[in-house]
Formats: sequence, C-alpha cells, structure tokens
Amino acid sequence: MSARPVSAKIGTTYPSYATQLVIGHHHLVADEPVDLGGGDTGPAPDELVLGALGACTAITLRMYAERKQWPLEGVEVALGFDERGKDKNVIRRTVHLRGPLDETQRERLLQIANACPVHRILTGQVEVPTTLAD
Repeated sequence: MSARPVSAKIGTTYPSYATQLVIGHHHLVADEPVDLGGGDTGPAPDELVLGALGACTAITLRMYAERKQWPLEGVEVALGFDERGKDKNVIRRTVHLRGPLDETQRERLLQIANACPVHRILTGQVEVPTTLAD
C-alpha cells in the first residue's frame, strides 16, 4: 500500500500561517493558533499528526472487527500530548469501544490498535531525507 503524494504550500498572508495541503484530490488547510501568530484557519500540524493516529486507529479497528464479524458498533479515539520535548514525546491515546464485545475481543482490539500503520510509523525508526528543489 502506498500513500498518495502530499504537497504543502504557504505564502505570506498575515497574520496567518495558513498552509494549503493537497493530498490526491483533497484540499486541506493547516495553520497555527492565534497565540502562536497564526490565524487558526485550520488545525496545527501537530494536531494533524494526532488526527492521523486517531483516524488510523478507528479505521483499523473497524476493519478488523468487520473481518472477524465482531459486534463492534463504534469506536472513539481521544488523543493528546502528555509530554512534548526535543528528545521525547508522549501521545496519550484512549480508545472507547461500543458494542457487546467480550473481554477477549476487547483485549485483541487493543493489540490491533497498537498495530495500526500510523502507530507503527510514529513508534518505528523514521528518516526524513530532505533536499532543496532547483
């Protein structure tokens, strides 16, 4: 599975750091909160990371439960940073499962949550080779 290319473009509009994101045919906006000099016209980049983890977790759990034909009626994932730093970041993730699941199913879904692709990206070794275009 390969992700579609993503592009991010920013101009000089003040007081916003509004950045146009294009992912396939989807257009999104990222910005910074007003207290950080942005215009709050979209989620901040770190919030997008949390959103990606939350969405990936929810989708992965639903897909797994569907394959197993388990009675999962809904998933809600709450995320936030417990610690932010240069050398260590801690993301708190709380998963709420709805439906008449037994304890074995619930425990298995917790294991699956920790195996979603974005979780693996964030907890694995990541390299970001960066170059300047001509």
